[in-house]
Amino acid sequence: MQDGKKKSDLYSRTDTGKVNLTDDEWKDVLPADVYHIAREKGTEWAFTGKYWNSNDEGTYYCAACGNPLFISDAKFESSCGWPSFFQPVNKNSVIYAPDNTHGMHRTEVLCGRCRSHLGHVFDDGPPPTGLRYCINSVILDFEKAQEAERQFQQKNPEEQ
Repeated sequence: MQDGKKKSDLYSRTDTGKVNLTDDEWKDVLPADVYHIAREKGTEWAFTGKYWNSNDEGTYYCAACGNPLFISDAKFESSCGWPSFFQPVNKNSVIYAPDNTHGMHRTEVLCGRCRSHLGHVFDDGPPPTGLRYCINSVILDFEKAQEAERQFQQKNPEEQ
């Protein structure tokens, strides 16, 4: 819980339904730092985010809605100061929009479920895609692989 706000009822790691809230509704459910990135298209300072140099194995989710975005197997060290991935979890995890702000021509990356701003994608990444998804740590939630497996086993003891 950040800024004294708990995850909203719309936060789900399994629901694929689209989330459409007004900015005022988002402001009521998101911590200020997440709101700034997600809805105001902010950017955290390079080399300051909690995941820019993380090597833990697991899954990265949208901090606004819980949508699965990236897995650690697709994360790589790009030296840009933000978490970088060469592909999303699946083709519906993210959507794209042109971004011509600040005198640049870039491609914005948005959450495929709630349309929150995540970062940008560039064509200077490693194989196999050649892409670099440069994503703000603030808009990411992370679950370590071991924790996910433990939770699965608790819910499905017959699978052990």
